[in-house]
Amino acid sequence: MSEMIFTVSELTSEIKITLEEHFSALNVIGEISNFKAHVSGHWYFTLKDANAQINCTMWRGINNYVFFTPQDGMKVIVRGRLTVYPPRGSYQLDVRSMQPAGEGELQAAFERLKRKLQKEGLFDKELKKPIPAFPRKIGIVTGAGTAALRDMISVAKRRYPVVELVIAGARVQGEGAAEEISQAIKKLNKLNDIDLIIVARGGGSLEDLWAFNEEVVARTIFESEIPIVSGVGHEIDFTIADFVADYRAPTPSAAMEIATPDINEIFAFLNEFSYNTTINIFDKIDRYKSNVQQISGSYGFKNPLNRIKNFYQYLDNLVYKLDGLTTNKLKHLNNILNLKNQIIHSHSVEKNLKKGYTLIRQNGKLIPRAKQLNPGEQFSVKFFDKEVKINPDA
Repeated sequence: MSEMIFTVSELTSEIKITLEEHFSALNVIGEISNFKAHVSGHWYFTLKDANAQINCTMWRGINNYVFFTPQDGMKVIVRGRLTVYPPRGSYQLDVRSMQPAGEGELQAAFERLKRKLQKEGLFDKELKKPIPAFPRKIGIVTGAGTAALRDMISVAKRRYPVVELVIAGARVQGEGAAEEISQAIKKLNKLNDIDLIIVARGGGSLEDLWAFNEEVVARTIFESEIPIVSGVGHEIDFTIADFVADYRAPTPSAAMEIATPDINEIFAFLNEFSYNTTINIFDKIDRYKSNVQQISGSYGFKNPLNRIKNFYQYLDNLVYKLDGLTTNKLKHLNNILNLKNQIIHSHSVEKNLKKGYTLIRQNGKLIPRAKQLNPGEQFSVKFFDKEVKINPDA
């Protein structure tokens, strides 16, 4: 009997069937390394311990249910099935779920990310933006309909009812929460009229608050052009978002109290300011009134008034003299004008013609001299009473 001979594909297929049938559902604990989030949305990583390692894949859609972002060095428990990838002849773990191997792993991941971002300068105090004293519009990033949101609205109505609140609802726990928080912050930045943003949620376990420990949220807060106040959890809770934010409040309610002035304090200040200002104004008026009365009644103040009155009289005299000189000058010029008018009238052409003189015209031109007259052509003689045309050929 001859031995069975397998092709490579056949052998790989047999191995694939055997492994997938016997290891269709298993839990594996190990440390993540070489983690890569592909642009397609799939995750590729290696799960290892001290003596061995196995390649893992987690497909897009499945990894949406993981509430944290895996990091190299994090110890996790994964559940999935063993598969074979025929083109390479290698086996791998098709991961269906993932969770940290205890709260200590989340804390370790928290510390790793904290050290990384601190080294990059995301926590530097000199980069913190100032919180506006009297914000007109506040954006709130939190879960819609949560107790934290109701508490913040209540605080705003009590302390500063004129402020406008813009709610950017987002999941604050579980899978996809970090991305929704990040997107909500970006949307508020695009509105251009938000003065301040509060990022908040109520208390919970480290796992519940983990969305605020994600790198995507930290970098979005750091890149925000609008100042951000964080109010996540209780007073003892600290998240990465708290370190990056421009101001950290211990609770959501405290965040709104930090963000808004107290209207009662404003009214008290205005009343006190108005009272003190009124008193000061009347005191100044009384002092200035006394000074004015003293100055106006002094000899030094009266003397300038007398000088002004003398100048008024002197000015009136000048105006009177100027008026007289102008009138005389106009009369003189008028007499000269009348005399010259009489002279011109006495030498007018009509006056001379009346005396017996005549005017000779030829070809439309005045002939003042005999040598200018052409005896062979017609000319006219103008007398005072008539003009006569003379034709030499007549």
